[in-house]
Amino acid sequence: MRKGVLVLGLLALALPAIAGTLAGVTLPDSITVGNQTLVLNGMGVRTKLFVKVYVGGLYLEKKSGDANAVVQADAGKRIVLQFVRDVSREQMVEAFDESLKANGAGKAATLKNEIAQFLGALEPLKTGDQFAVTYVPGAGTSVAIRGKDKVTIPGLPFGQLVFSMWLGPKPPNGDLKKGLLGQG
Repeated sequence: MRKGVLVLGLLALALPAIAGTLAGVTLPDSITVGNQTLVLNGMGVRTKLFVKVYVGGLYLEKKSGDANAVVQADAGKRIVLQFVRDVSREQMVEAFDESLKANGAGKAATLKNEIAQFLGALEPLKTGDQFAVTYVPGAGTSVAIRGKDKVTIPGLPFGQLVFSMWLGPKPPNGDLKKGLLGQG
């Protein structure tokens, strides 16, 4: 009997752990970016007028509840947005442009070209599609839609600006920010 329990216990350790499900979306507890493992820090739901738009998951090198430290860190990080409703390209551009300006604290004006590249990479998203923004030190900030890389924008300042959209003083909604920080 003990041998059976031990085997089951070891089997459980060998299976990939799943971080959990939020609003019907399940994200893994860790991902690999380059040669680095990032852990799921938290998950939150983006709502607009009480309608769920996407579930976001924030991956970091190590867990943190400090939004400013996460934004400022020159460390690997990824935010994954899994859409739970269809969104047009125009809706994406409008929402992200507004959020970049609201959370940019003056950086948006100096990063106009980078913002134009970022917004130019956007496309319509359907229910179930994933949108990922990844910052890698020395490489920059990459955008992937449905698993396909769209653009990489060099420099830490742009990475900080992009992650401030969700973690800055004016996130799309407070519950999303709290969830991403593991506080929700």
